[in-house]
Amino acid sequence: MAMVMAMRPRTLLRIFLVVTALLLPSSLVGVATATTTGPADPAEAAPTTPSARLGAAASPGAAHRGLTGPALLGAAGPVVWHVPITAPGQVRDLERAGFDVARSTDDNALVIGDLGVAGRLRALGYRPTGFGDLYREPATPRRSAAAGTYYGGYHTVAAHEQHLDDVAREHPDLATVHDIGDSWLRTRGWGGHDIKAVCLTRKEQGDCARTPDAAKPRFTLVAQVHAREISTGELAWRWIDHLVGGYGTDTEVTDLLDSTEVWVVPIANPDGVDVVVSGGNHPRMQRKNLDSDNGTCPASNVGIDLNRNSSYKWGGAGGEPCAESYQGPEPRSEPETVALENLFTSIYPRQRGTDDSDPAPAGARGVMLTLHSFGDYIILPWGWTDLTAPNDAQLRALGERMAAHNGYTVGTNAETVGYETPGTTDDFTYGVLGVASATFEIGSAWGECGGFFPRYSCVDSEFWPENRGAFMVAAQAAAAPYALDRSHPAAGTRSAGGSGDDPAVTRAAG
Repeated sequence: MAMVMAMRPRTLLRIFLVVTALLLPSSLVGVATATTTGPADPAEAAPTTPSARLGAAASPGAAHRGLTGPALLGAAGPVVWHVPITAPGQVRDLERAGFDVARSTDDNALVIGDLGVAGRLRALGYRPTGFGDLYREPATPRRSAAAGTYYGGYHTVAAHEQHLDDVAREHPDLATVHDIGDSWLRTRGWGGHDIKAVCLTRKEQGDCARTPDAAKPRFTLVAQVHAREISTGELAWRWIDHLVGGYGTDTEVTDLLDSTEVWVVPIANPDGVDVVVSGGNHPRMQRKNLDSDNGTCPASNVGIDLNRNSSYKWGGAGGEPCAESYQGPEPRSEPETVALENLFTSIYPRQRGTDDSDPAPAGARGVMLTLHSFGDYIILPWGWTDLTAPNDAQLRALGERMAAHNGYTVGTNAETVGYETPGTTDDFTYGVLGVASATFEIGSAWGECGGFFPRYSCVDSEFWPENRGAFMVAAQAAAAPYALDRSHPAAGTRSAGGSGDDPAVTRAAG
């Protein structure tokens, strides 16, 4: 309370207005957006290309309401715009200009936004056309939402927090919950959350302590750094349950927890997830945290991109505060970033030199995966440059073994999303600590299981069956991740750096 009272009245008012606007029901926000952005230009807005018509027709939300293109704004807020790409570097330019690029190929990009975004694109010489709705669940719920859930069954932050506490209470021999830091709102004394991690192992003396010289190797899984990437938190939930539920009956799980510590951060951006959840059956598109101290952004654009704010090779991702990829005013400026980096440095030793070309030694331990959506990728360091990491061959070997389970394409940023992403979580864990690290982009752009808001049923029908084995490969590799080589690549995998490249492979932003 003393912290709140010490704040300037203008600052308190600003926080109040931003939080109130963010947590308004999305139906009210949708109406406001529709009535203030002006009339659409039918010649520009109608989905005229075959791919745009296909995308609009294939969108369950659009089909349900009989809407396409900007007409969707009045019902559900932002839509997806198809933007033709006619010159090299345009996708990178769009990202740096602050556009919310969700997916790209060599000849088109999908950009999320309202009519104002389409107008900005046209002013820069692009020709956006309406592509489709964001939502895959029916507009009218098929059943009443269970407590602690939204949008067909996805879990709220409070439900995730309760889940961790329940797991620790029911499995005291396996689970330890850690408070690793505060969300931005919590640091301001304005609600918010503690950021929670759980450590899972067959506990012995000294296990799950936040010391880097642990007896057991460690695997860490981090989800919902970007709040709107809702399938990732659900995968973290299922991974936790798979481990504690399988110990003692599943040989693979038992062997893993007897020998390895598994750390999970299911919700790394809880304030942002609260905003997403506030939309109910039309989840809000919040990507960033809720830091409103920078610029004078509309409520829907406040925040810092936590996957551009890490302290390793920070800078160059974007200095426009209202942009979706805004890197923040300085490295590690956000409490959520501090929480993650402090966790990593407390459980992993520094195993790599400080020069960009220094490889992690063959005996280095530890694996870290950060989950994002969407793209069907396993993205390897580096993000800050087009150069490959000094351990590229070993990282690809691990990536290909994980991809043998989910079928994802393995490659660097240059080989997947097509532009640099400085300040990412996995660049920090690999660059500073030498931990074998990668980003998973869960799901594709298409169909009921595509996009940021796939149907909830897709978690169990597609995402979890595909990724359960990939997570297990990563966890089992924690003792010696760089001992692998690419002499015998796993069957059924695609590596963007190999001879099996698909020139038409689509790219998604993480």
